[in-house]
Amino acid sequence: MDLLDYPTLLKRLREGLPQEILESSRFKVPKVDSFIEGNRTFIKNFREICDILARPEASVLKYIARELATAGSMEGSTAVFQGKFTRDVLDNLVERYTQLYVICPICKRPDSEIIKQDRYQFLVCKACGARTPVKPY
Repeated sequence: MDLLDYPTLLKRLREGLPQEILESSRFKVPKVDSFIEGNRTFIKNFREICDILARPEASVLKYIARELATAGSMEGSTAVFQGKFTRDVLDNLVERYTQLYVICPICKRPDSEIIKQDRYQFLVCKACGARTPVKPY
């Protein structure tokens, strides 16, 4: 059997990978667009943030509400939290959620999904195949 050279093997490997993994578009989560009305805080671009993170609105809402120790709900595409919270606090929570539940700790790519297996949750990376346990929220 003839050994293949490195460029040929690399080309064959890349052809087998899904196209979205090979794209090098920059992953950028938008800043929270929020306002306070009375004793409630609204995040207007919540659905957009969840779409970019590729996570269900319910799980992101649950995480943020739990971290803020308050009630949270959806009104259309807007998230509503009981209490007054600054944009900086909300931005930090979205960033923390992204680091814990979206970005792969091995390859640092956002191409991941959360898989529940028995009582445990795992962050499974579509780019490198890493499987990391994550704390339930």
